[in-house]
Amino acid sequence: MPEQCDPSPYDALLLLSFGGPEGPDDVVPFLENVTRGRGIPRERLKEVGRHYFLFGGVSPINAQNRDLLDALRRDFAEHGLDVPVYWGNRNWAPYLTDTLRTMVGDGHRRIAVLATSAYASYSGCRQYRENLADSLAALQAEGLPVPRVDKLRHYFNHPGFLRPMTDGVLASLEALPAAARDGAHIAFTTHSIPTAAADTSGTPAEHTKDGEGGAYVAQHLDVARAIADAVREETGVDHPWQLVYQSRSGAPHIPWLEPDICDHLEERHAAGVPAVVMAPIGFVSDHMEVKYDLDTEATAKAAELGLPVARSATVGADPRFAAAVRDLLLERAATERGQSPERCALGALGPGHDLCPIGCCPARAPRPAAAGADWHGPVAQAPA
Repeated sequence: MPEQCDPSPYDALLLLSFGGPEGPDDVVPFLENVTRGRGIPRERLKEVGRHYFLFGGVSPINAQNRDLLDALRRDFAEHGLDVPVYWGNRNWAPYLTDTLRTMVGDGHRRIAVLATSAYASYSGCRQYRENLADSLAALQAEGLPVPRVDKLRHYFNHPGFLRPMTDGVLASLEALPAAARDGAHIAFTTHSIPTAAADTSGTPAEHTKDGEGGAYVAQHLDVARAIADAVREETGVDHPWQLVYQSRSGAPHIPWLEPDICDHLEERHAAGVPAVVMAPIGFVSDHMEVKYDLDTEATAKAAELGLPVARSATVGADPRFAAAVRDLLLERAATERGQSPERCALGALGPGHDLCPIGCCPARAPRPAAAGADWHGPVAQAPA
Protein backbone atom coordinates (compact mmCIF):
# COMPACT_ATOMS: atom_id res chain seq x y z
CA MET A 1 0.00 0.00 0.00
CA PRO A 2 1.42 3.45 -0.91
CA GLU A 3 2.60 5.44 2.08
CA GLN A 4 0.11 8.24 1.38
CA CYS A 5 -2.75 5.71 1.78
CA ASP A 6 -1.46 4.15 4.99
CA PRO A 7 -4.29 4.26 7.59
CA SER A 8 -2.27 2.66 10.41
CA PRO A 9 -2.74 2.59 13.32
CA TYR A 10 -6.45 2.77 12.45
CA ASP A 11 -8.23 -0.39 11.37
CA ALA A 12 -11.78 1.00 10.93
CA LEU A 13 -13.80 4.20 10.52
CA LEU A 14 -17.04 4.86 12.37
CA LEU A 15 -19.60 7.26 10.88
CA LEU A 16 -21.32 8.64 13.97
CA SER A 17 -24.60 10.52 13.53
CA PHE A 18 -27.71 11.73 15.35
CA GLY A 19 -30.27 9.26 14.04
CA GLY A 20 -33.91 9.70 13.17
CA PRO A 21 -37.23 7.83 12.98
CA GLU A 22 -37.94 5.47 10.07
CA GLY A 23 -41.76 5.56 10.35
CA PRO A 24 -44.70 7.04 12.29
CA ASP A 25 -44.43 4.52 15.14
CA ASP A 26 -40.78 5.50 15.66
CA VAL A 27 -41.33 9.24 16.14
CA VAL A 28 -42.24 9.44 19.82
CA PRO A 29 -39.76 6.70 20.95
CA PHE A 30 -37.04 8.53 18.99
CA LEU A 31 -37.91 11.83 20.68
CA GLU A 32 -37.92 10.06 24.05
CA ASN A 33 -34.33 9.01 23.33
CA VAL A 34 -33.36 12.55 22.34
CA THR A 35 -34.94 14.13 25.44
CA ARG A 36 -34.22 11.37 27.97
CA GLY A 37 -33.86 12.74 31.50
CA ARG A 38 -35.74 15.99 30.84
CA GLY A 39 -39.14 14.74 32.00
CA ILE A 40 -41.04 15.85 28.90
CA PRO A 41 -44.57 14.33 28.80
CA ARG A 42 -45.40 11.93 25.96
CA GLU A 43 -48.23 14.16 24.73
CA ARG A 44 -45.79 17.04 24.40
CA LEU A 45 -43.45 14.82 22.38
CA LYS A 46 -46.30 14.02 19.98
CA GLU A 47 -46.73 17.75 19.46
CA VAL A 48 -43.00 18.24 18.94
CA GLY A 49 -43.00 15.37 16.45
CA ARG A 50 -45.50 17.01 14.11
CA HIS A 51 -42.66 17.96 11.74
CA TYR A 52 -41.80 14.29 11.31
CA PHE A 53 -45.44 13.29 10.77
CA LEU A 54 -45.62 15.75 7.86
CA PHE A 55 -42.99 13.56 6.18
CA GLY A 56 -44.63 10.24 6.98
CA GLY A 57 -42.73 9.90 10.24
CA VAL A 58 -39.48 9.34 8.35
CA SER A 59 -36.42 11.49 8.94
CA PRO A 60 -34.34 11.97 5.78
CA ILE A 61 -31.11 11.75 7.80
CA ASN A 62 -30.94 7.96 7.73
CA ALA A 63 -31.16 7.64 3.94
CA GLN A 64 -28.59 10.41 3.62
CA ASN A 65 -26.21 8.63 6.00
CA ARG A 66 -26.60 5.46 3.94
CA ASP A 67 -25.69 7.45 0.85
CA LEU A 68 -22.65 8.91 2.63
CA LEU A 69 -21.65 5.46 3.85
CA ASP A 70 -21.76 4.20 0.26
CA ALA A 71 -19.79 7.24 -0.96
CA LEU A 72 -17.08 6.69 1.66
CA ARG A 73 -16.75 3.00 0.88
CA ARG A 74 -16.59 3.72 -2.84
CA ASP A 75 -13.97 6.45 -2.41
CA PHE A 76 -11.84 4.31 -0.11
CA ALA A 77 -11.96 1.37 -2.54
CA GLU A 78 -11.07 3.57 -5.53
CA HIS A 79 -8.00 4.87 -3.69
CA GLY A 80 -6.78 1.55 -2.34
CA LEU A 81 -7.65 2.42 1.26
CA ASP A 82 -8.47 -0.88 2.95
CA VAL A 83 -10.47 0.48 5.89
CA PRO A 84 -13.99 -0.80 6.62
CA VAL A 85 -16.60 1.87 7.36
CA TYR A 86 -19.35 1.34 9.93
CA TRP A 87 -22.34 3.49 10.92
CA GLY A 88 -23.80 4.15 14.36
CA ASN A 89 -26.27 6.70 15.79
CA ARG A 90 -26.75 8.42 19.10
CA ASN A 91 -30.55 8.25 19.19
CA TRP A 92 -31.85 5.56 16.83
CA ALA A 93 -30.88 2.36 15.07
CA PRO A 94 -28.21 1.48 14.25
CA TYR A 95 -27.32 2.48 17.81
CA LEU A 96 -23.74 3.46 18.61
CA THR A 97 -23.22 0.78 21.27
CA ASP A 98 -24.53 -1.95 18.96
CA THR A 99 -22.22 -0.79 16.16
CA LEU A 100 -19.18 -0.69 18.44
CA ARG A 101 -20.06 -4.16 19.70
CA THR A 102 -20.08 -5.38 16.10
CA MET A 103 -16.79 -3.62 15.37
CA VAL A 104 -14.94 -5.23 18.28
CA GLY A 105 -16.47 -8.56 17.32
CA ASP A 106 -14.94 -8.05 13.89
CA GLY A 107 -11.56 -7.53 15.55
CA HIS A 108 -11.21 -3.74 15.39
CA ARG A 109 -9.28 -2.00 18.19
CA ARG A 110 -8.21 1.40 16.79
CA ILE A 111 -11.21 3.24 15.45
CA ALA A 112 -11.34 6.70 13.88
CA VAL A 113 -14.67 8.48 14.28
CA LEU A 114 -16.30 10.95 11.91
CA ALA A 115 -19.22 12.81 13.50
CA THR A 116 -21.81 14.35 11.18
CA SER A 117 -21.28 17.72 12.84
CA ALA A 118 -18.57 19.98 11.47
CA TYR A 119 -18.30 22.63 14.19
CA ALA A 120 -17.35 23.05 17.84
CA SER A 121 -20.12 23.08 20.45
CA TYR A 122 -21.38 20.89 23.26
CA SER A 123 -24.16 19.31 21.18
CA GLY A 124 -22.02 19.13 18.04
CA CYS A 125 -18.85 17.67 19.55
CA ARG A 126 -18.57 16.94 23.25
CA GLN A 127 -21.96 15.23 23.48
CA TYR A 128 -20.83 12.80 20.79
CA ARG A 129 -17.71 12.19 22.86
CA GLU A 130 -19.86 11.56 25.95
CA ASN A 131 -21.93 9.04 24.00
CA LEU A 132 -18.73 7.30 22.92
CA ALA A 133 -17.62 7.12 26.56
CA ASP A 134 -20.99 5.63 27.58
CA SER A 135 -20.77 3.00 24.85
CA LEU A 136 -17.19 2.05 25.75
CA ALA A 137 -18.27 1.66 29.37
CA ALA A 138 -21.12 -0.59 28.25
CA LEU A 139 -18.70 -2.80 26.31
CA GLN A 140 -16.40 -3.02 29.31
CA ALA A 141 -19.34 -3.97 31.57
CA GLU A 142 -20.18 -6.78 29.13
CA GLY A 143 -16.63 -8.08 29.36
CA LEU A 144 -15.94 -7.26 25.72
CA PRO A 145 -12.70 -5.86 24.30
CA VAL A 146 -12.70 -2.07 24.50
CA PRO A 147 -11.28 -0.26 21.45
CA ARG A 148 -9.49 3.06 21.38
CA VAL A 149 -11.59 5.66 19.55
CA ASP A 150 -10.25 8.93 18.14
CA LYS A 151 -12.60 11.60 16.81
CA LEU A 152 -11.41 13.24 13.59
CA ARG A 153 -10.93 17.00 13.78
CA HIS A 154 -13.58 19.57 12.92
CA TYR A 155 -13.85 19.87 9.15
CA PHE A 156 -15.93 23.05 8.73
CA ASN A 157 -13.12 24.71 6.75
CA HIS A 158 -11.82 21.72 4.82
CA PRO A 159 -11.97 22.36 1.05
CA GLY A 160 -14.01 19.19 0.52
CA PHE A 161 -16.71 20.60 2.80
CA LEU A 162 -16.54 24.23 1.69
CA ARG A 163 -16.40 23.85 -2.08
CA PRO A 164 -19.61 21.81 -2.49
CA MET A 165 -21.46 24.42 -0.40
CA THR A 166 -19.99 27.22 -2.52
CA ASP A 167 -21.25 25.48 -5.66
CA GLY A 168 -24.66 25.18 -4.00
CA VAL A 169 -24.83 28.93 -3.39
CA LEU A 170 -23.79 29.65 -6.99
CA ALA A 171 -26.49 27.31 -8.29
CA SER A 172 -29.10 28.94 -6.05
CA LEU A 173 -28.17 32.40 -7.30
CA GLU A 174 -28.67 31.15 -10.86
CA ALA A 175 -32.11 29.81 -9.87
CA LEU A 176 -33.32 33.26 -8.76
CA PRO A 177 -35.12 35.62 -11.16
CA ALA A 178 -32.48 37.29 -13.31
CA ALA A 179 -33.60 40.79 -12.32
CA ALA A 180 -33.11 39.98 -8.61
CA ARG A 181 -29.91 37.94 -8.87
CA ASP A 182 -27.19 40.57 -8.50
CA GLY A 183 -28.93 42.23 -5.55
CA ALA A 184 -29.62 38.96 -3.75
CA HIS A 185 -28.74 38.64 -0.07
CA ILE A 186 -27.17 35.42 1.27
CA ALA A 187 -28.49 34.18 4.61
CA PHE A 188 -26.02 31.62 5.95
CA THR A 189 -27.98 29.49 8.39
CA THR A 190 -27.07 27.17 11.23
CA HIS A 191 -28.73 25.58 14.24
CA SER A 192 -29.37 28.03 17.05
CA ILE A 193 -28.01 26.97 20.43
CA PRO A 194 -28.22 28.62 23.88
CA THR A 195 -25.91 31.62 24.07
CA ALA A 196 -24.32 30.11 27.19
CA ALA A 197 -23.38 27.00 25.19
CA ALA A 198 -22.12 29.12 22.30
CA ASP A 199 -19.94 31.20 24.62
CA THR A 200 -18.19 28.10 26.01
CA SER A 201 -17.73 26.38 22.65
CA GLY A 202 -14.24 25.50 21.51
CA THR A 203 -11.08 25.52 23.61
CA PRO A 204 -10.99 27.54 26.86
CA ALA A 205 -8.94 30.21 25.08
CA GLU A 206 -11.80 30.65 22.59
CA HIS A 207 -14.54 31.00 25.19
CA THR A 208 -16.37 34.31 25.29
CA LYS A 209 -19.19 35.85 27.30
CA ASP A 210 -22.26 38.02 26.86
CA GLY A 211 -23.46 36.16 23.77
CA GLU A 212 -20.38 36.68 21.60
CA GLY A 213 -20.46 33.04 20.62
CA GLY A 214 -17.04 31.46 21.17
CA ALA A 215 -15.73 29.05 18.54
CA TYR A 216 -19.22 28.08 17.35
CA VAL A 217 -19.99 31.52 15.97
CA ALA A 218 -16.41 32.25 14.89
CA GLN A 219 -16.21 29.05 12.83
CA HIS A 220 -19.52 29.70 11.08
CA LEU A 221 -18.51 33.27 10.31
CA ASP A 222 -15.25 32.00 8.85
CA VAL A 223 -17.13 29.61 6.57
CA ALA A 224 -19.61 32.30 5.54
CA ARG A 225 -16.82 34.72 4.63
CA ALA A 226 -14.94 32.07 2.67
CA ILE A 227 -18.04 31.16 0.64
CA ALA A 228 -19.02 34.80 0.08
CA ASP A 229 -15.48 35.56 -1.11
CA ALA A 230 -15.51 32.58 -3.48
CA VAL A 231 -18.90 33.63 -4.87
CA ARG A 232 -17.56 37.13 -5.49
CA GLU A 233 -14.52 35.76 -7.29
CA GLU A 234 -16.72 33.52 -9.45
CA THR A 235 -19.47 36.03 -10.30
CA GLY A 236 -17.86 39.42 -9.85
CA VAL A 237 -20.75 40.39 -7.55
CA ASP A 238 -20.22 41.22 -3.87
CA HIS A 239 -23.40 39.87 -2.32
CA PRO A 240 -24.37 41.12 1.15
CA TRP A 241 -24.65 38.31 3.69
CA GLN A 242 -25.37 37.54 7.34
CA LEU A 243 -25.11 34.55 9.67
CA VAL A 244 -28.58 33.67 10.96
CA TYR A 245 -30.08 30.84 12.98
CA GLN A 246 -32.90 28.32 12.90
CA SER A 247 -34.45 25.35 14.71
CA ARG A 248 -34.56 26.85 18.20
CA SER A 249 -36.06 24.34 20.62
CA GLY A 250 -35.40 25.70 24.12
CA ALA A 251 -37.51 27.36 26.78
CA PRO A 252 -38.51 30.95 25.87
CA HIS A 253 -36.76 32.49 28.90
CA ILE A 254 -33.34 31.05 27.96
CA PRO A 255 -31.35 33.22 25.50
CA TRP A 256 -30.48 31.49 22.22
CA LEU A 257 -28.48 32.75 19.24
CA GLU A 258 -30.41 35.12 16.98
CA PRO A 259 -31.74 36.34 14.54
CA ASP A 260 -34.07 33.55 13.47
CA ILE A 261 -34.23 32.91 9.72
CA CYS A 262 -37.92 33.83 9.44
CA ASP A 263 -37.39 37.09 11.33
CA HIS A 264 -34.39 37.75 9.11
CA LEU A 265 -36.46 37.26 5.95
CA GLU A 266 -38.99 39.78 7.22
CA GLU A 267 -36.26 42.29 8.03
CA ARG A 268 -34.51 41.86 4.66
CA HIS A 269 -37.82 42.20 2.81
CA ALA A 270 -38.60 45.40 4.70
CA ALA A 271 -35.14 46.70 3.75
CA GLY A 272 -35.94 46.21 0.07
CA VAL A 273 -33.75 43.21 -0.71
CA PRO A 274 -34.97 41.67 -4.00
CA ALA A 275 -34.19 38.03 -3.19
CA VAL A 276 -32.48 35.78 -0.63
CA VAL A 277 -30.40 32.62 -0.88
CA MET A 278 -30.69 30.48 2.24
CA ALA A 279 -27.41 28.58 2.65
CA PRO A 280 -27.53 25.94 5.44
CA ILE A 281 -23.80 25.86 6.19
CA GLY A 282 -24.34 24.40 9.66
CA PHE A 283 -25.74 21.11 8.36
CA VAL A 284 -23.95 18.23 6.67
CA SER A 285 -27.09 16.88 4.96
CA ASP A 286 -30.71 17.77 4.18
CA HIS A 287 -32.19 16.34 7.36
CA MET A 288 -35.34 17.47 9.18
CA GLU A 289 -34.08 20.89 10.30
CA VAL A 290 -33.39 21.69 6.64
CA LYS A 291 -36.44 20.04 5.10
CA TYR A 292 -38.92 21.55 7.55
CA ASP A 293 -37.39 24.71 9.01
CA LEU A 294 -36.06 25.99 5.68
CA ASP A 295 -37.86 24.20 2.84
CA THR A 296 -41.25 24.34 4.56
CA GLU A 297 -41.46 27.03 7.23
CA ALA A 298 -38.99 29.66 5.96
CA THR A 299 -40.04 29.15 2.34
CA ALA A 300 -43.67 29.68 3.34
CA LYS A 301 -42.69 32.89 5.15
CA ALA A 302 -40.90 34.12 2.01
CA ALA A 303 -43.97 33.34 -0.12
CA GLU A 304 -46.15 35.26 2.33
CA LEU A 305 -43.80 38.23 1.94
CA GLY A 306 -43.57 37.89 -1.83
CA LEU A 307 -39.79 37.52 -1.47
CA PRO A 308 -38.02 35.24 -3.97
CA VAL A 309 -35.83 32.69 -2.18
CA ALA A 310 -33.67 29.72 -3.10
CA ARG A 311 -32.21 27.19 -0.71
CA SER A 312 -28.72 25.97 -1.53
CA ALA A 313 -27.66 22.35 -1.18
CA THR A 314 -25.89 20.81 1.76
CA VAL A 315 -22.78 18.68 1.24
CA GLY A 316 -24.47 15.32 1.71
CA ALA A 317 -22.69 12.49 -0.09
CA ASP A 318 -20.79 14.74 -2.51
CA PRO A 319 -17.68 12.86 -3.72
CA ARG A 320 -15.53 15.81 -2.67
CA PHE A 321 -16.72 15.39 0.90
CA ALA A 322 -16.01 11.67 0.81
CA ALA A 323 -12.50 12.52 -0.41
CA ALA A 324 -12.17 15.02 2.45
CA VAL A 325 -13.01 12.30 4.97
CA ARG A 326 -10.33 10.11 3.46
CA ASP A 327 -7.91 13.03 3.73
CA LEU A 328 -8.83 13.61 7.39
CA LEU A 329 -8.39 9.94 8.23
CA LEU A 330 -4.97 9.68 6.58
CA GLU A 331 -3.88 13.00 8.10
CA ARG A 332 -4.77 11.80 11.61
CA ALA A 333 -3.17 8.41 10.98
CA ALA A 334 0.10 10.06 9.94
CA THR A 335 0.00 12.26 13.03
CA GLU A 336 -0.50 9.21 15.24
CA ARG A 337 2.58 7.68 13.61
CA GLY A 338 4.64 10.73 14.60
CA GLN A 339 4.69 12.40 11.17
CA SER A 340 3.71 15.97 10.25
CA PRO A 341 1.18 15.73 7.40
CA GLU A 342 -0.22 18.64 5.45
CA ARG A 343 -3.48 19.79 7.09
CA CYS A 344 -5.91 21.27 4.58
CA ALA A 345 -8.02 24.26 5.63
CA LEU A 346 -9.46 27.35 3.96
CA GLY A 347 -10.47 30.63 5.58
CA ALA A 348 -8.71 32.46 8.39
CA LEU A 349 -8.87 30.02 11.30
CA GLY A 350 -6.68 27.19 10.03
CA PRO A 351 -7.01 23.49 10.87
CA GLY A 352 -8.42 22.58 14.24
CA HIS A 353 -7.00 20.43 17.03
CA ASP A 354 -6.93 16.65 16.90
CA LEU A 355 -7.47 16.17 20.62
CA CYS A 356 -10.12 18.20 22.43
CA PRO A 357 -8.42 19.85 25.43
CA ILE A 358 -9.72 19.97 28.97
CA GLY A 359 -12.48 22.55 29.23
CA CYS A 360 -13.48 22.29 25.56
CA CYS A 361 -17.26 22.75 25.04
CA PRO A 362 -18.07 21.76 28.65
CA ALA A 363 -21.38 20.28 29.74
CA ARG A 364 -23.46 21.85 32.51
CA ALA A 365 -22.99 18.65 34.53
CA PRO A 366 -19.56 17.10 33.93
CA ARG A 367 -19.62 13.63 32.36
CA PRO A 368 -16.87 11.39 31.01
CA ALA A 369 -16.10 12.09 27.34
CA ALA A 370 -13.93 9.84 25.18
CA ALA A 371 -11.41 10.97 22.56
CA GLY A 372 -10.20 14.02 24.46
CA ALA A 373 -7.37 15.10 26.73
CA ASP A 374 -9.62 14.51 29.76
CA TRP A 375 -10.42 10.89 28.85
CA HIS A 376 -8.94 8.29 31.18
CA GLY A 377 -11.06 5.34 30.16
CA PRO A 378 -10.11 1.75 29.42
CA VAL A 379 -7.14 1.09 27.15
CA ALA A 380 -7.74 -0.77 23.88
CA GLN A 381 -7.23 -4.49 24.17
CA ALA A 382 -5.43 -6.49 21.51
CA PRO A 383 -7.50 -9.02 19.51
CA ALA A 384 -7.49 -12.52 20.94
